[in-house]
Amino acid sequence: MAQSDVFHLGITRADLQGATLAIVPGDPERVKKIAALMDEPEHLASHREFTTWRAKLDGKPVVVCSTGIGGPSTSIAVEELAQLGVRTFLRVGTTGAIQPGINVGDVLVTTAAVRLDGASLHFAPMEFPAVADFTCTTALVAAAQASGAATHIGVTASSDTFYPGQERYDTFSGRVVNRFQGSMKEWQQMGVLNYEMESATLLTMCASQGLRAGMVAGVIVNRTQKEIPDAVTMKQTESAAVSIVVEAARRLL
Repeated sequence: MAQSDVFHLGITRADLQGATLAIVPGDPERVKKIAALMDEPEHLASHREFTTWRAKLDGKPVVVCSTGIGGPSTSIAVEELAQLGVRTFLRVGTTGAIQPGINVGDVLVTTAAVRLDGASLHFAPMEFPAVADFTCTTALVAAAQASGAATHIGVTASSDTFYPGQERYDTFSGRVVNRFQGSMKEWQQMGVLNYEMESATLLTMCASQGLRAGMVAGVIVNRTQKEIPDAVTMKQTESAAVSIVVEAARRLL
């Protein structure tokens, strides 16, 4: 294995060529697609859930690194990238909307997250908000609107689990613990837009440590209608979200 300056990512500070902005999808398969939308894409490393590429936007280096699913692995990727000089993190993902007026294919920009995770508590107490950076959010909103996508801006519920924490009953046990029974309806009543699994950790750790973070997601399913996304729609939505995050990165550089 090549020398690495950090524990998990398998990359060095020199690999980043001075990059201070990272795009962080969850899925390792998405990394190459994002890097390919920029100039001079180059694969740096792949270890476990962390696949890292570097590319250039308008001549400036940008890192693209997958985080895997959920807060704990996200915290590792962000921590190690920050150790190597990254200061701005743009998360791009797919999501399940929970408000009836949001359609599949729409884009959601997260301003803050409901902390239904555990990892964020390792960075700040529960009273501290999981809030996105204003400049990152503004860039993401502008990029989303410029793309022509229907854009919704607001609060995301960010859960450590895909099943009980998002109140899914189509599971092995069919059981959801008391804490989460009826929770989806409560979040809907509070205007929460969607569920995903990384933003609570990402936004809390960045806001509490002087780093910048923003979050955009493409809607692949609306849970008020059905639970399982359509494969074709999923691909189109992913492409749209990825284009938006690259344009937002360009605005921030």
